[in-house]
Amino acid sequence: MFNFIKSIPKKYALKMKTLFLILLALVSINLFGQIEPPANMALIPGGQFNMGKNSPGPSDWQPEHKVTIDAFYLDKYEVTNLQYLEFCKATNHALPMFWGMKEFRCGVDFPDHPVVGVSFFEAEQYAKWAKKRLPTEAEWEYAARGGLVDRNYPTGDQLDSTKANYGRIYKGSLKVGSLQPNNFGIYDMAGNVWEWTSDNYSGDYYQTSPSENPKGPERSRFKVIRGGSWHSGAMCNQNYYRNGLSPSWVDFAVGFRCALNTAK
Repeated sequence: MFNFIKSIPKKYALKMKTLFLILLALVSINLFGQIEPPANMALIPGGQFNMGKNSPGPSDWQPEHKVTIDAFYLDKYEVTNLQYLEFCKATNHALPMFWGMKEFRCGVDFPDHPVVGVSFFEAEQYAKWAKKRLPTEAEWEYAARGGLVDRNYPTGDQLDSTKANYGRIYKGSLKVGSLQPNNFGIYDMAGNVWEWTSDNYSGDYYQTSPSENPKGPERSRFKVIRGGSWHSGAMCNQNYYRNGLSPSWVDFAVGFRCALNTAK
């Protein structure tokens, strides 16, 4: 293309080159005016959904309530050992607690498995280094549901070993993206490893949660984790299931993925 431009008179060449570059930029924009998602991220469209689930007996996932979420990007995959190693090398950060332990598939021998043994604070540091952030709890559940309404799991009401790594079926984590994605193209939102979110945890937060882009209570001793893991039963892998951990805790079945704001 540029060789062709060189062959035409100079007074037209600059204009044609500029036009060509503009066209290149335009093809990266979809019909809705959004720039194509960054590598290995999915655009989660804004919308409203029913968060939580009404259940008999007390639980921290009720009352079910309507929540509106702005569009955002979410990693298609959980952060891997290789990605976290690159962060550690670039920042001189310590390797995770379970690094080199094959039983937890953590280390250089398992580059495409989700990193574990990372605290909330370390996950947050990685996200900042990657110029991203951790998803809120509401963003996480909205993305996990993949546009399905009133379904228990990211791929429907039933769970099996083709859809999620749970219940010790595979005896450890799998390579990220090994199983079926949900309708948003996101993998491992049920099982493989639990995932940190940015929210503080409170068992009664849903009673007072804002209806638009909630970000969790202001204070808590714990941070929300979501999604269940290879070590968890089916119950813990449900879209609405919540749990909380100390932000300094490290665990062999807890990892994370990152989110990113869309351009306004």
